[in-house]
Amino acid sequence: MTIDRVATNVQSQIMLTQIQQDENALSQTQSQVATGLVSTTYGGIGNKTDAMESARSQGALATGYASAAQLGANQADLQDTQLNQLASLASQLQQDVTTAVANNDGSTLMTQAQSIFDQASQILNSQDSNGNYIYSGGKSNTPPVTVSSLAALQALPSAASAFANGTQKASVQVGANENVQVGVLASDVGTGLFQTLQDIANFNSGANGNFGSTLSSAQSSFLTNEIQTAQTASQSLNDAVGNNGTVYQQLQAAATQQQSMSTMYQGFVSDVQDVDMATAASNLSQNQTALQAALEVTAQLNQVSLLNYLGSTSSAIG
Repeated sequence: MTIDRVATNVQSQIMLTQIQQDENALSQTQSQVATGLVSTTYGGIGNKTDAMESARSQGALATGYASAAQLGANQADLQDTQLNQLASLASQLQQDVTTAVANNDGSTLMTQAQSIFDQASQILNSQDSNGNYIYSGGKSNTPPVTVSSLAALQALPSAASAFANGTQKASVQVGANENVQVGVLASDVGTGLFQTLQDIANFNSGANGNFGSTLSSAQSSFLTNEIQTAQTASQSLNDAVGNNGTVYQQLQAAATQQQSMSTMYQGFVSDVQDVDMATAASNLSQNQTALQAALEVTAQLNQVSLLNYLGSTSSAIG
């Protein structure tokens, strides 16, 4: 047996085990401080892994639903502006016809009607930022209004023939089993107004037409009836504005709800995965101190000889 070491193999193994534990703890806290995570592996998360991943998946779904709902709300907001403009045009047509009858003067009526048609067809052929026709009913590359003038509208068998949109109204999925219809068809909101315009144009071109500075009895009677027709078209468009507003509110509520759900799920994931930085920094300092102490003790044990021990004993006896 050598006299150079007092420390036994058992003592050495104990200290080496302690050093390894302190090194592992230090490595873990260093990683936590560097990444902000409890662990970069599932093993470090332990039995909370399944719950964390489930929450992460549900959070991603909720984020997707919230984004879809917000995009739908943006479209409904754009439609609100345009549908209000269409409703105003129908109201303007009603006012123009009313004024012509009241003043017994239809000399400007057809010019006004042409202007209203031009504005309405431009709105109904609006495109979104991707170049898709908003009111196309699924035919995103096809302008829903096929005629470009009041004369062309007049030549058709009916106002309904002026529309080439499809029948598919766009919907937005805002939940696992929840869809909100946001799409509006050009034919649904435009036919009433276009039919009124076509009727006026057809009468003006007929035997009793050619509205001038003085209305005939037949012209006055016809236009008086068209006031109610224009009013009906205007009311129909106002109803469309109201329905679109309801859709907008539904989509906004869905976006808010799903964003709240996403935040909740993200918070759960964070509670499991993210480290408390103040605690991690404190643990890092403590682990560094513990490792340093273990290394110093081991070094001292390796330097102590039997002669040191005997010398200190002799001194005590003396």
